[in-house]
Amino acid sequence: KPSNHQRFNEIRESNPFMTASGYPAKQGLYDPRHEHDSCGIGFIVDIKNRKSHKIVEMGLQVLDCLTHRGAAGADPLSGDGAGILIQTPDRFFREECSALGIKLPKAGDYGVGMVFLPRQKKLRETCIGIVEKYIAAEGQKLLGWRKVAVDSSWLSDTVRKLEPDVRQVFVGRGKNCKDQNAFERKLFVIRKQTHLEIRKLPSKNQANFYIPSMSARTICYKGMMLASRVSKYWTDLQDKRVESALALVHQRFSTNTFPSWELAQPFRYLCHNGEINTLRGNINWMAARRFAMKSKLLGDDLDKLWPLIGDGNSDSATFDNALELLVAGGYSLAHAIMLMIPESWSDNPLMNDKRRAFYEYHAALMEPWDGPAAVAFTDGRQIGATLDRNGLRPARYVVTDDDLVVMGSEVGVLDIPEEKIVKKWRLQPG
Repeated sequence: KPSNHQRFNEIRESNPFMTASGYPAKQGLYDPRHEHDSCGIGFIVDIKNRKSHKIVEMGLQVLDCLTHRGAAGADPLSGDGAGILIQTPDRFFREECSALGIKLPKAGDYGVGMVFLPRQKKLRETCIGIVEKYIAAEGQKLLGWRKVAVDSSWLSDTVRKLEPDVRQVFVGRGKNCKDQNAFERKLFVIRKQTHLEIRKLPSKNQANFYIPSMSARTICYKGMMLASRVSKYWTDLQDKRVESALALVHQRFSTNTFPSWELAQPFRYLCHNGEINTLRGNINWMAARRFAMKSKLLGDDLDKLWPLIGDGNSDSATFDNALELLVAGGYSLAHAIMLMIPESWSDNPLMNDKRRAFYEYHAALMEPWDGPAAVAFTDGRQIGATLDRNGLRPARYVVTDDDLVVMGSEVGVLDIPEEKIVKKWRLQPG
């Protein structure tokens, strides 16, 4: 009897209408809109922003403790997807790029794009050309490419057939970006335009192309593997020079979905456990707002981002797309999250009047992205987590006396002595 992954590969290879996300197209009684998932999420952060490799290692340990939250088939090497999002490890990239003859400017003045590319040479060169075209078109500098070292022996044979060629592109800040925030917006615009152009190619030419992250602040290592295999596959993560003050991790359990490389999490800003039940309405409302939207910060670049949310994305990826637009448009990360996932405010007599007024005002701007969900999020400068208004997903955290915060969808994701714990509690509804 063929495994799920073997059946998925057969469907993907035989179906010319397979969507870019890895779902089959709508056909017969099947509709990809009905897909849901349930996963494990967590993060660790040094509140004082002290970067170290230890934080990366502890993040990977949190991820390993979430293994039971992920799905695996009869093949012990195959998994639904797992990953880690960290701050850009400047020392590591600076030394690695120097050995390749790439000279990086100061930290914050260059961005790193993690790029999944097709293994077929001609298709790969086409995709690389499109990435470079938009870097130049948006007034930024192409500094160079680095092939990312991986150990494919940790993947099963079925998953290895879907494995992309992974490279990192280094982009220097152009003169049209006055600060790092403007540069982040340009990297966002470059990435979106690249994806949109490649999605216009024939479906077989889209295979394996995806940009998990493109930022001057964060980088994402993820893939279709088990949680315990992430650091073994991505050998960068074993290097002591890879340092961060935060690590956001995710272990995927695609209950009714097809696993794929691009739908592994974290995404660019968040990871998510649960589902958005109002997704179709949320997508329609975002599309309806297109011609009413304006942004002083994005200006004419706003028109380059549409369609903002591609059909076939998961609910988590769609939420991430919308959050990314709000942050690029000038909302702070916490503000945007509260706008999208509001508390239950209308009939809550215990809520502070100013906070109720905040939610009442924003209810006129955007409808809630509602459903049983726990969301952890970061932009590389702040990190946080929230639950939906009903609090239907688990999320617990501890604060230690050496200024660490550990949050997870389980208790005990790290072995922390009781005497070091200053606070221990759970996220509550909203």
